[in-house]
Amino acid sequence: MKPVTVMILGAGNRGTGYARYGGEFPDRAKIVAVAEPRDAYRNQMVEKYGIDQANVMTDWAQAIDRPRLADAVLICMPDAMHAQPAIEMAKKGYHILLEKPMAPTADECRAIVAAVKQAGVTFAVGHVMRYTRYTKALKKLVDQGAVGDVVSIHHLESVGWWHQAHSYVRGNWRNEAQSSSMLLAKSCHDLDWLRYVMKASCLRCHSFGSLHLFKKENKPAGAGMRCMDCPVEPECAYSAKKIYLGRIAKGHTGWPLDVLAPEVTKESITQALIEGPYGRCVYECDNDVVDHQVVDMEFDGGQTASFTMTAFSRGGGRMTHVFGTKGEIYGDGSRIELFDFLTEAKTEVDLKSADASILGGHGGGDFGLIHGFISAVASGDRSHILSGPDETLESHLMVFAAERARKEGRVVEVTEA
Repeated sequence: MKPVTVMILGAGNRGTGYARYGGEFPDRAKIVAVAEPRDAYRNQMVEKYGIDQANVMTDWAQAIDRPRLADAVLICMPDAMHAQPAIEMAKKGYHILLEKPMAPTADECRAIVAAVKQAGVTFAVGHVMRYTRYTKALKKLVDQGAVGDVVSIHHLESVGWWHQAHSYVRGNWRNEAQSSSMLLAKSCHDLDWLRYVMKASCLRCHSFGSLHLFKKENKPAGAGMRCMDCPVEPECAYSAKKIYLGRIAKGHTGWPLDVLAPEVTKESITQALIEGPYGRCVYECDNDVVDHQVVDMEFDGGQTASFTMTAFSRGGGRMTHVFGTKGEIYGDGSRIELFDFLTEAKTEVDLKSADASILGGHGGGDFGLIHGFISAVASGDRSHILSGPDETLESHLMVFAAERARKEGRVVEVTEA
């Protein structure tokens, strides 16, 4: 069987990460085209995968007027740029892996789903949490009735203080108008996961949340505009020097450092902190997304779920309680504990930690997603994809309903999104 040929739109962190699948499994996937406006990131991908210069582009739109360059396309561009390329690539007959979220608005999400269904192409969205070993083990317990009927779920996303500062205060997802809401950018994963585990449609949502800390009025007295020359930096937990140069000192070279510079060295990161957005004081950025949020959900059948996202934690993953009529499950991404009400027996499931590479990221979900997508394209069997168009649209509508509920201070039906 010939390898699936792949075009990458966006050679940033996610695009280069998924492209690694082609490098590690060349008999299954071959990277043959790339569109990326930044010279350094584009050239890195071209050199690594030997992409023909005829298939190297600075803008995704340059592929539209050409014959199909590949079997499949991975759309890994900024959130606000997803809709048009997804729709146009579907019309061209490309099978599509679209990084989450699908798009910043409900109408754009609906348009994408309509386009891929009309074109009949294979379509997957980057809800990598569905593909982890942890999720497979937890969902198997639920599906087998280990806790009886699921009545409610409590789910916590512990973003972490430095991750919030990196991605949602200084980084690409800091500003809703430029990207999307925090709930969509970071936590559409989680609402999708809750829908997947619950196995029922969500009917209505309620939500509260705000930007509590990262704003100018909370800036410490005497603090500077940038961390590299700030007199109070040594006492700041959100110091860019600590977050980035501290990791350099420990020998790290991957994420989040590779977001600041294509070649990670002490010198390149230092220069990025002096000149670029990641060296700004967290109280002097143009961020407006929330730093904490809760969402309450009611599902078809009366089941409920509550979700909490917070920046103000040490991070390290997600924690979940599944409450059923016959038992309870607790999980933290690496361990699952089942308690049976009848026997009062406690059973633990240990899961091996995934490696720290991008393909091992998200508990192995990154590998599971790209492997499932490539397998589906190669075989024509879409059962390899766990995050197809209809259910993914539904989980996105949950997010839009929750955000509307937060802003309007009321319970919102998902059908209103």
